[in-house]
Amino acid sequence: MKKCLFIAIAVSLIGVAILALCTCGIFALFVENEKNNSELVPEMDCSQFVNLTDVIPDAILEIRYYGTYNFVGSRIDGYLEPTALLTNQAADSLRKVSEDLLKNGYRLKIYDAYRPQMSVDHFVRWSHQSADTLMKRYFYPMLDKPTLFEQDYIMAKSGHTRGSTVDVTLFDMVTEKEVDMGGTFDWFGVESHPDYCGNPETGEYDATAVPAGAILPAITEQQFENRMTLRHAMLSHGFKPLDPESVTYGINILDHSAEPMQQSIIVVRQLLQYVQTLFGTYQQQGEN
Repeated sequence: MKKCLFIAIAVSLIGVAILALCTCGIFALFVENEKNNSELVPEMDCSQFVNLTDVIPDAILEIRYYGTYNFVGSRIDGYLEPTALLTNQAADSLRKVSEDLLKNGYRLKIYDAYRPQMSVDHFVRWSHQSADTLMKRYFYPMLDKPTLFEQDYIMAKSGHTRGSTVDVTLFDMVTEKEVDMGGTFDWFGVESHPDYCGNPETGEYDATAVPAGAILPAITEQQFENRMTLRHAMLSHGFKPLDPESVTYGINILDHSAEPMQQSIIVVRQLLQYVQTLFGTYQQQGEN
């Protein structure tokens, strides 16, 4: 009976995967025709996505949207595993960042990378649920939900959905602790801005540069310097800071037309991984 159930589930999931792949093929053909049969961009090929830890083995993953410690307070739709995916281009650039920082005793800690559009849609639905303020005091105490979109703390269309953006901080290999940046990931306030208590272009610290709306004390000179260390390393390898957060960086890719296909690619990959896990579990039970 269990064998029949496993087979039925597996067949159903494979069927969904095949349907998604067919959709990918149709979309790719449509885009190719629209572009007058020009060559498709690399991001439209699923082989261009990699697990970040395959490229940067010593990267530390703390995928916040897989857990409950985030501004929503629950696991976000689309986060089936606590993994980080990026395009080859972004991952290779981040590898160079990591190599530079390792020389100074730092490892990269990743909070988020590729983000499915269904996850962004989850954010949008959450923003319309005015009564749900479970995590407000921890992440957005001075802002109302609609303001989070107006001020670009959350975006309905994100570079994360292209696999070209990463939320990252530093981990000190000597202290074996996360580097103190003077704030927490996904803090929606002026304290997260790159120019908080200083000029990010010159790297000069200024404790008086505290804009209106700040509710936390000015960060220290060391905390500002830590932010600049990460910023300099990221900018040196093609990433651009995405205001208003000092831990979010994106790298330019050639074309955004691949986004719908990327969603299908990731769904297919996750479904097939799940089928493999399912059969592995069945085989273990059979051996026992």
